[in-house]
Parts: sequence; C-alpha cells; structure tokens
Amino acid sequence: MAQIHTSNQDKPQTENVSVPHEQGIHVVRSITINRSAEDLYNFWHDPTHMPDVFKYIESVQVTGPDRAHWTIKLPANQKAEFDVEVYTDVPNEVISWRSLPESEMANAGSVRFRPAPSERGTEVQLTIEFVPPGGALGKAVLNLFGEAPAQYIGQYLREFKQLMETGEKATTEGQTSGRQDEVEQ
Repeated sequence: MAQIHTSNQDKPQTENVSVPHEQGIHVVRSITINRSAEDLYNFWHDPTHMPDVFKYIESVQVTGPDRAHWTIKLPANQKAEFDVEVYTDVPNEVISWRSLPESEMANAGSVRFRPAPSERGTEVQLTIEFVPPGGALGKAVLNLFGEAPAQYIGQYLREFKQLMETGEKATTEGQTSGRQDEVEQ
C-alpha cells in the first residue's frame, strides 16, 4: 500500500507553502530512463545521493525522519544552506519536498516516476521551484543558473540518466581540447 507522509502529531507543524504562488523560478523537466521505477525511487529516496547528480549540491545531511540539511555551491565561492522536509513519499511513484521556514532559500520540488510507454523504462519528471534570496547571495544563485535554469536542470537529468543506465556520468574533465600544442607527440 502506498504511504503518504503529511504533517502529523509527531512532526513539528510548518508552513504549508515554501514558495508562494507565481513567485520565483519554476522548472519542470522530464526524461525517460531505462531502469525500473523502484531503482530510480530508491536512489532519490536517499538525499545524500543528490551531490552525485547535481554538481552544485555540495552536501546533504539527513537530520531526522523526512528531514535533511542541504548545502549548495554558488559562484564566487559562496554557499547557501537550507533545511527541507519530505511531505509526500509514495514508494516508486513520487517524492515531494519543501524548504523549512528560516531557510536561506525558499524552495520546493517533486520527482515523479511513471512507467514509460512500450515498457521502455520509467519516465522521471522533476519539478523544482525556488525563490532566490536577496542581496549578493540572490545574485549568486541567479548566476548559478544564468538565464536558463530549465537548461541546467535538463542537463542534470541527462547526467542522472547516464549514471543510472551505465553506472557513471560521461565527462570531458581532464581531457585535452585536441589543440596541437596540448597533444603530446
């Protein structure tokens, strides 16, 4: 039976919305991955895996049931930190989270897993919303994603696909550009 986590007596009450309606940046991207929904869900269910997918995530530390502390890397050696809670968790179907009050960056998101047509794996839909903080930190967040946050999120999903289908992400890091003066003879 699917289990949905919502606020209950055992959890501290929090605001229901971390990103106000029609504020901030909203990105929705999907990709089909040739793996089972269970495999993909299990990877996402452990938030400490997120630095393996999103290069701007420095660390994720689990701080309690359905809670984690995130540190993200920003341009100019800046960082932002925030705490999130998972408020929906349906095994092999969806995980939804939101930042807690007092976080440096209001954010929310979900990842959904659906069978792909013709039994070709799983469709993964990632939705991310965030409101960059003000001042220098806000500018650094915007510089991280530039003019096209959807492009970056799409790239990270493609890297997630590579990781899940092959066990590694393709990279050109450490390779020469092929220019004659860089190639040893």
